[in-house]
Amino acid sequence: MLGDLKRWMYKDNHPNALARLLNAISAKAHSAGIAPDYMVTLEVPGRKSGNIVSLPLVLVKAADRRYLVSMLGAEAQWVLNVQANGSKATLRHGRTEAIRLQEIPVDQRPPILKAYLHIAPGARPHIPVDKDAPLAEFERIAPDIPVFEVIAA
Repeated sequence: MLGDLKRWMYKDNHPNALARLLNAISAKAHSAGIAPDYMVTLEVPGRKSGNIVSLPLVLVKAADRRYLVSMLGAEAQWVLNVQANGSKATLRHGRTEAIRLQEIPVDQRPPILKAYLHIAPGARPHIPVDKDAPLAEFERIAPDIPVFEVIAA
């Protein structure tokens, strides 16, 4: 039921009005630092408008590195905006950090995707693998789910 609602909110991998409203509220809470530390707000200029776009994301920590995952794939607006902005963005969670996002190779994504699904239940309806599936299942979908390492600018 909840998965169906999440898929409806992101039909064709684009947020509807309700999803945009909830994302705006979540982005404010995450950037203020009142959510758990893995819930962050990414800010990046829109590639068409130039206006700062803020959205809530889940930050994955693995092997002393930080990662952001695009649950909606390579065509998600934030991914396209980051690429258009030379991989520069801002990360907020109680403090503001200038960052650079570096897409990681497909063969390095599976363990990060698995860790992501364990801490991001809202992403589960969008990624066609169970959070407890073996890494081989994550290898199958890794080409379709961009993962970016967060690097301090």
